[in-house]
Order: sequence, then C-alpha cells, then structure tokens
Amino acid sequence: MRLALLRSACGSLRGQAARPGSRLVGSSRRCLPVGATDRRLILRTVSGTSSSGSSQKLTVDLGKQPEEEDGSGCGSSVSEVVQSTKEALVTLQRRNPAVQPVLAILQAGEDDSVLEVSKKMAGKIGLDVTQICLAKECSEDEIVKELLKLNDDPRVHGVYLHLPPASLTSRVLNTLRPEKDVDGITDLNMGRLVRGDLSKGFVPPVASAVLDLLEKHDAPLEGKTVLLVGGEGPLCLTLQCLIERSGMVALKSRWNADNLQRQVMQADAVVLLDGANVEIPPTWIRPGAAIICCEPTLDTDTFGLSSKSGLGHLTAAYRTQNVVRSCSRWLQEQQYRAWCLHSLRLQPLTPVPSDIEISRAQTPKPVTQLAEEIGLLPEELEAYGRNKAKVRLSLLDRLHAQPDGKYVLVAGITPTPLGEGKSTVTIGLVQAMSAHLKRNSFACLRQPSQGPTFGVKGGAAGGGYAQVIPMEEFNLHLTGDIHAITAANNLVAAAVDARMLHEATQSDKGLFSRLVPAVNGVRRFSPIQISRLHRLGIFKTDPAALSPQETSAFVRLDLDPSKITWQRVVDTNDRFLRKITVGQASTEKGQIRETGFDIAVASEIMAILALADGLEDMKNRLARMVVGTSRSGQPVTAEDLGVSGALAVLMKDAIKPTLMQTLEGSPVFVHAGPFANIAHGNSSVLADKLALKLVGRDGFVVTEAGFGADIGMEKFFNIKCRASGLRPDAVVLVATVRALKMHGGGPNVSAGAPLPREYIDENLSLVAGGCRSNLRKQIQIAHLFGVPVVVAVNVFKTDTQAEVDLVCEIAKECGASDAVPCHHWAQGGRGSVELAKAVTEATSRPNNFQFLYSAEMPIVEKIRTIAQKVYGADDIELSPEARTKTDYYSQQGYGSLPICMAKTHLSLSHMPDRKGAPTGFVLPIRDVRASIGAGFIYPLVGTMSTMPGLPTRPCFYDIDLDPVTEEITGLF
Repeated sequence: MRLALLRSACGSLRGQAARPGSRLVGSSRRCLPVGATDRRLILRTVSGTSSSGSSQKLTVDLGKQPEEEDGSGCGSSVSEVVQSTKEALVTLQRRNPAVQPVLAILQAGEDDSVLEVSKKMAGKIGLDVTQICLAKECSEDEIVKELLKLNDDPRVHGVYLHLPPASLTSRVLNTLRPEKDVDGITDLNMGRLVRGDLSKGFVPPVASAVLDLLEKHDAPLEGKTVLLVGGEGPLCLTLQCLIERSGMVALKSRWNADNLQRQVMQADAVVLLDGANVEIPPTWIRPGAAIICCEPTLDTDTFGLSSKSGLGHLTAAYRTQNVVRSCSRWLQEQQYRAWCLHSLRLQPLTPVPSDIEISRAQTPKPVTQLAEEIGLLPEELEAYGRNKAKVRLSLLDRLHAQPDGKYVLVAGITPTPLGEGKSTVTIGLVQAMSAHLKRNSFACLRQPSQGPTFGVKGGAAGGGYAQVIPMEEFNLHLTGDIHAITAANNLVAAAVDARMLHEATQSDKGLFSRLVPAVNGVRRFSPIQISRLHRLGIFKTDPAALSPQETSAFVRLDLDPSKITWQRVVDTNDRFLRKITVGQASTEKGQIRETGFDIAVASEIMAILALADGLEDMKNRLARMVVGTSRSGQPVTAEDLGVSGALAVLMKDAIKPTLMQTLEGSPVFVHAGPFANIAHGNSSVLADKLALKLVGRDGFVVTEAGFGADIGMEKFFNIKCRASGLRPDAVVLVATVRALKMHGGGPNVSAGAPLPREYIDENLSLVAGGCRSNLRKQIQIAHLFGVPVVVAVNVFKTDTQAEVDLVCEIAKECGASDAVPCHHWAQGGRGSVELAKAVTEATSRPNNFQFLYSAEMPIVEKIRTIAQKVYGADDIELSPEARTKTDYYSQQGYGSLPICMAKTHLSLSHMPDRKGAPTGFVLPIRDVRASIGAGFIYPLVGTMSTMPGLPTRPCFYDIDLDPVTEEITGLF
C-alpha cells in the first residue's frame, strides 16, 4: 500500500484536560483534534562523545522544510494536510450545506493546551470543537457516561480521549463507537488496521505523522530499514504494519545495550517509542539516517501533546483529516442502503400443520440482522428481545429525500363471520415479492387485540405458511403498545371523575389553591394551565392577577355527567363491563353515574396512534380529544383536564412501529389496531411511511384494511390517505369461494359450527351469484377512488378448480385488472407468485386516485354520499338526536372532518342478514359522535357494540403452557 493512501485514512489520539465540570461547545471554538495518545512526537538532537573525549551535539537532518510561525520544523507537511482536508470539507459541505463536522475532546484536569492547538487547526479548516472536562480524578463510570452521550450525539463525528493512561481501560476504549474513534485506539479499529482494512477504521494521527516524516526524508526510504526501538504497545504495532505496507522493512528492538548499537548503525531510520532519554552517540548514526522520537510528556501536572512541538501541529492536522473522513462516512451511512435480504427456506408439509407448529418449526433471523439487511442503522433500532424491535422515527428524517415505493392495499369482499384471510393474503403476497421475485417488499399489519385471541377468532398473525413469526409473540403482549393505550385511556377516565368530584365539593378559591399550589411561597401556572387560560381568552401569567370571574372560569370545567363520552377500556372480551356504575363508595360523596368499558382497541387513543405522523402530532391530537360537554354546551378536552402531556409520556414508545418478520424472512411492521367498526380499522400511517422509504422506489409496501372494502377500504382512502398524504397504487381484493357462496344465497355460517354441505360440495350457481353481486359491488367501490383492482382468490381445500376458475373469470368481467388463485396458506410465498406478478403489473398502470367527497361538504351530505355510492342505499334517515349532533359539531367547527361510519361488517347495508349487494333501503343514522383527536366524525348505523363478549367455548380452553419447556400450545 502506498504511503499516500495510508495518509488519507482517518485516525485519532487521546485527549487533554480543561476545567472540571465545564462543557464548551460551538463554532466559537473552531478547532481540530489535537493531542497524541500519551506521547508527543519530537525531533531529537542526539548527543555523543568524540574520540578525543569531548562532548558534542549532532542534529539529525530530516530534510529541508520551511518553518512556520509556530516554530514547526515540518510546516510544509502541516500545510499539505490542512489544505487537502480543507478541500475535502468544502466538497462535503457543497453537497451537504448543513453539515458541520465536530470533534469532541473528552479530558480530565485543567489544561487547555490541546484545545488551543485544536482551535488553531480548526480555524484553518472549518471544524468545530466541543470540550468536555471532567475532574482530574474522574472515575471510569463518569468517563463511560460521557462517552455514551457522545456516541448518541449525531453532531459529533470524532471523539478524542485526552485522559491519563490509567483511565484508558479496555471498558473505556471499547465504549467509544469505532466510527467516532478518530484516534484508532479501540480494539476493533486496531484490528482493522492490522488486517489492512482501512475502509472503516482510522490510522492513529501519531503514526500518520511519523510516516509523513519518513516519506519526506532526503533519501527515499522505500526498501530501507526502519528500527522501532522500545515497547510492544499499540503504536509500535501500528507503525510496524504501516511501515511494512509502504515498502520499508520494520525491525523491532528493546532497550538493550548489547544489540542496540548494531541495529542503529544498520538502520536507515530510527523511531524511539518509549521516550527514554537514550544517549545515542553520533558514531552510531549512519550518514543520512533519520531519528524520530515519540517522547512522553506526562509529568505530575500535565499530560498530552506539546503544543509547542511542530509535530504536535502535524499530528493535530492528521486528526482533523480523520474527523472530516468520519463525517463523510457518517453522511454516507445516512444515505439509503440497498437491501441484502436473506430469505428463510420453507419446506411445506402435507397436511398443513397448525399455525403454531409451523411458526415454531421456523427459526427467525435475529431482528438486528433483519434490520441491517433492510438498511436500518443500529441507532434506529430498539430491540425487544431477539425477535422484535421498535424502529425510531428518526428514520423518516434520514431518508426524507428517498422516493417512496409502491403502495398496495389489501381489502376484501363482505366476509363471513369466519374471516376470509386478508392478513394471510398480505403476508403471502409479501413473501412472494421478496423471497421469490426478489423485490423489496414490506408488510404493514395491525396489532391484534387479546380479546379475539382468547375469544372466538383466535390469532391474527396470518395462517398456514403465510404468517408472522413468532406468532405467539405477535398475538400476545408484543411490545406493550395496547397496554400503553389502556393506561393512557384510563388515566383520562380517572381524571374526568376526579375533576367532577373536586369541583362538586370545593369552592372556587379552594380549587384554585390546589390547582395552582404555592411552592416556597410562590404560585405559578404550569404550561398546560397557561394554554387553558389562553383558550379562555385570558393572557395573564401571574396567578394573583386573575379576577374572581376569571378564576372561576379557569378552575371549573363544569362537566355535565350525562354528557361524558369517555369510557374506560380493557383488552379482554368482557360483556359485563358494557354498562357499569361508578362512584358508589362513601368516599365519592354521592358522585354516582353510569358509564362503561370498551375494548382497548376501540379507544380513541388507538385511532390517534394509527393516524399520527409524529410525536408532536400525536401529542396535539391527544390534547384535542373531547371527553364530554360542559353544562353550558362547550366541549371539554384532555388538555382542559391537564392530562395531555402525561398521555404523551405514556405513549412515547408506542408511537414507534414494531419490526418483525414472516416465515420466509420478509420484514413486517406491526403497529396499531383500531376497531374497524367505529374507527378506521387500518394499521398506522407511520409504519406505512417508514416502510415506503425503506423499500425504495421500486419496492412494495402492502398494508391491510379491516373488514370488507365498504368499511376498511373506504375509510383507508377517505380518512387515512387524507390524513397522511399517501396515495395507493393498487388494491388487492380478497375473495373466497366460501363467502361468495354465502352472498349467492347459501345458508348462514357461524364460528364453531360445522359448515353446511353447500360450502363443502361444488356449487357453481351459488359462486356465480356471489360474484355478480357482492364481488362486483366491491370492485366498483374501489373504482370510485380511481385505483386498479386485483382480485385474490384465497383458495381453501374444499374449493374445486371449476369454482376458482369461475371466480377469476367473472372478476375480470366485473372490471378487475386481473384475478388469480392464491395458495400461500399451503405453499407460502411460492403459492402467491402469480398474485405478486399481477400486482406488479397493476401498479404500473395509470392511477387516477381521488377522494369520494370533499372535506368541506356538510356532515350530512358526506354521510349521504357514502351511503348511496358505497353501500347502495337510496337515502339516509337521521334520528332527531343525530340531527342535533351534526348541527352541534358544525357549530363547534368540526364540520370539515371526514366521516368514519360505524356499521356492521357482515353486509353492505345496515342489516347483517342482507347479503350480496342490497338495494332499495334507507340507511338509518341512530346517532353521530366525534373523535376530535383522531380527526373524524363517526355516525352510528344501528346498534354497535364496542365491547365483545366471550362465547360459550372461548379459545382459551385450548391454550396452555408447558412449565418445563415454556412452550405455548393451542394458540390457533
């Protein structure tokens, strides 16, 4: 390797001391890394004795070099390194104007000499320096604590440890991230250098400076011998490797009088490593030979690199070069990374085992490996065990300029109570895309509620050979998002009842003194209280300045108990909590009222989680949630209660999507799971946005909508796409022969009961009837939004080939761009390759996406548009209460919110028994409610239950745990 190439690599040194407890940051300290490990480089004047016995001095000639004003004897080298580094930085900042490389000096004691040299060099090049000063006798834990902060600070590109040798323990050195180790002192970087891999590591600046001097010696040294005298430390090893790679011969010698003279006399250059004041007589030195000494500078007061040494400036210059190189590498790391996805091999069995048996038979990749394969950075991952991890939202900032991939929605026809396999199709499609067609592909799924898991439906991780693994983790606690929602929701409920109790039992003065308590004799409003004052039109900040009227308005929310809309939640199907009475204890002083529980996924906070586009947006939405109405008719929000900041704290981790994988190793985001009846029933906006950036321009993100296309898909387009700004490229409409037979006139089916013969035997007449009614209508609904449709026939083992072929034929007649059978349940991704090809083709077609209605339409007209165009109703009929509510919401300024219809999923109409594509009916609107935080109005069509009940024989009868192996059995 040529020396010029070696010098272009990055390296770093140790640090120097400053004022204990201080942290000096900013462009005012524009300075480069300065300081050597625990030594400085100096040119030594050697002494000896003549034959006459008189003492004389001998100056070793290292070549004629221009002097700088700092007295350096190697000014030309410093100038060259500074100029090349400055040019590299200018080029870097031309492409990235906002970037400003920063060197952090972590030091102990009070010595600014390193900082001063760094400032001088930084001023020449354009870097910033941050100085962190610890006490001179700082502990290892204190050093590690500061290093961890520097590791996580994206503004810092190089760290220089200016510490006593005793403090540079293995733990300290290897706490430092190798990519910020511009002195090359960590074990990993030393190993890279020894191996010859300089693409990631750094050459220590001391070593670079020594090589520079050797290169500039009058006599070319290639093929010559360099003697390294003293020590077996890292610097010796580094120099030996670099000297040999630059074409010289490196010899090592200890301080041994017997052979030192002979080795010195034979060497073309001598490098003294231990810094001892060795007396080398001039008679030992070959004519033209060079001597370089890395002299220790540690004494009782100071340590580090001498700022008076010209070689100190050269070393500092090389460190700045390393900082710029580190910054350049960091910027490169921030760019989009091509995937290197390794698929997991599937060996499908016949007959197909249970879902949990299939899941357990596959060994998932470590989530850290999966993250690296899809281009995530280590700092963007928060692992929850081996198989799942949260992904930080900073990814969106890093890849903001990256074009999105294709956006595909999986919806379905009106389902039977058994479900038609939208999740399974979603996973099978992604497995086919990534594992078999080798296209970047991501699945985005909702997190299942534990209510159905232990109730009647079972798990929601897909099924057969198309599922998310480990399926038991997917279906149970996952990363605790639903628990966080439960805690946040119930905190609001507790705040509502507590506030009503305190207002009912205290005077204005008593309330005020408790809401704004005196701390050390001073009363101050909290920020959230100031926000409430502003909403009331009061712009005073001194609590004592409020008038009695203003005080009363501030302290009294005056909630009407009969108009409290907020309920408690629990993630269990518990029908006996649908209506409860609270406040019956004597301590509640007669504050008795009726309320109830919803299932956790029906909470408005879940809907907010799914629609928020960031932490700030989520916080604002939580603040806007309306919990009830005051007696004067004004909405009361979570921010009025003073609880919205605490809600954001509870939800700060839940907002990050969870990364998992399919059976074939394809990536999956699991995030949010709002009820598809009263909410929009889609996974989160954030998961979709993150996935669209990760897959890249030619990749695919496949997300799922709940229930049939008339519910989940319509809400996906009109609510989720409106909120996110995302536009779909295609719809996959899932159909089953079983469901089509039901819509064609077949008998009803129910969970747990044997299927009637019509669903087991071939019946082309029923299939055709279902296709020309429900399937046709659902395709037409998708076309209302201008999106191409691919019909995926989810094939069951009871289906005949003739039935499947008939569905595909009629689907195309009804306007589908294609229709293909899918066998992913039995075959995995291989069984959905044809679907993947059809979807790829559909996404390449022109897309004329449009919303069904304008947000500015009156609430009633938006409801009528959905009822007529989507459901096929003749008209709508609003109850007097619904009419009053729509007028109220319009007056409150909520009229421009989109509509989220709460309707049965078992029929296109409001009547569950009306199958096919009903017409000639009027859609009754019983009530109209609002989720202001989530951002939609939801009309109630008929009676909607937000708390499911357990069946006679729930799924939990089959679920068990082996206490020895801890294996779960019976989970679907």
